[in-house]
Amino acid sequence: MIEIQDCTKRFGELVAVNDLSLRVGESEIFGLLGPNGAGKSTTIKMMVGLMRPDSGTIKIGGYNITQDPVNAKRILAYVPEKGYTYEKLTAWEYLTFISGLYKIDEDLFEKNAAEYLEIFGLSQWKDEVIGSFSMGMKQRLLLSAAFMRNPKVVILDEPHNGLDPKGVRLLKDMLFRLRDGGTTIVLSTHIIAIAEQICDKIAIINKGSVVAQGTNEDLRQYAKSSDKNLEDIFLRLTSTYEGQEPTL
Repeated sequence: MIEIQDCTKRFGELVAVNDLSLRVGESEIFGLLGPNGAGKSTTIKMMVGLMRPDSGTIKIGGYNITQDPVNAKRILAYVPEKGYTYEKLTAWEYLTFISGLYKIDEDLFEKNAAEYLEIFGLSQWKDEVIGSFSMGMKQRLLLSAAFMRNPKVVILDEPHNGLDPKGVRLLKDMLFRLRDGGTTIVLSTHIIAIAEQICDKIAIINKGSVVAQGTNEDLRQYAKSSDKNLEDIFLRLTSTYEGQEPTL
């Protein structure tokens, strides 16, 4: 469903993403895990068409995001790390606006918008202006706007930011539901426990490159490690841990 082949992105002398390749299958939750500055957000921005790779190709559902961005984005929903909402609109007006941008059938919009507002606990606030919302409420609204479109691919960059424990649980349950319904999900995070709990496969990125990818068991074998959890594997692969370079 998603193919990234030999992608590189530079900012001057800084190589933010270095010859990165990934493949994400249909009905899969795929985690991008890495320390701050590892290149996760740059990779995400290239995947959704906000940045062009200096070299390499990215395909979403078979569509090249650079050469055929309209068709790629029709099947794609993206929630950025710091999303923007129109704060003088009400929640319902905002969802109506997004529906118009993507030309969603009116009946489908009415059904899905109401459903996701209910799921994320925003129904009673749907006629309130977004400027009065907390950070967590705004994040729930952004997630509702993405999911109501029934996208084939969902890409989330640090989606748990601003969410309280209940919101995190709601999001986890929703991601499982979407995956089981055939949606492909890419989740960028630096929260190891979340990646370990919900991702079917994980790519660990460090200094712009994939240092390992696969299931938790694949990563354990790749690291030649008996570590009991993903945190130990992550530290082994991405950092100078206890004075030693990671060994593979």
